[in-house]
Amino acid sequence: MPSFDVVLEPNLVELRNAVDQSNKEIGTRFDFKGSSAHIDSIENSKQDRLLHLLADSDFQIGQVRDILLAKLSKRGVDARFLDFTGKPEKMGGDKMRLSVPIKMGIDADTAKKIQTTVKQSKLKVQAAIQGDSVRITGGKRDDLQAAIALLRKSVEDMPLAFDNFRD
Repeated sequence: MPSFDVVLEPNLVELRNAVDQSNKEIGTRFDFKGSSAHIDSIENSKQDRLLHLLADSDFQIGQVRDILLAKLSKRGVDARFLDFTGKPEKMGGDKMRLSVPIKMGIDADTAKKIQTTVKQSKLKVQAAIQGDSVRITGGKRDDLQAAIALLRKSVEDMPLAFDNFRD
């Protein structure tokens, strides 16, 4: 039976390259001279990854964020993988830190949204939640391609990828 998986996985190699390029640019820019602005990548576990944007002020945090977003777009990494909703927190001295989680794996709410979207579409496919991915199965390849098009239109806030397409 034909099937595919709906996943949420950033290209971690390109993400690391974008962070490295951002740190190089921050080190060479004149407006960051003498500051301790940089980006740290923290990996707590396979699913829990963070970026820490460190700078001396809110304004510099914003500039570091803009540099990172520019490097991500040049490397072809979707910026929706990063969650910039947090507020910068004050550290010791004059330092500021913004913790930015990297979205990996589909959370339960989004998986349920995908599942209900597929069910309400009246396509002849089924959606099953499997951990941090959603498996879509159907009788025909055309139905699966219609499901991919439907999910790309309906779930715009996350950069979904479609893996493991089997015939």
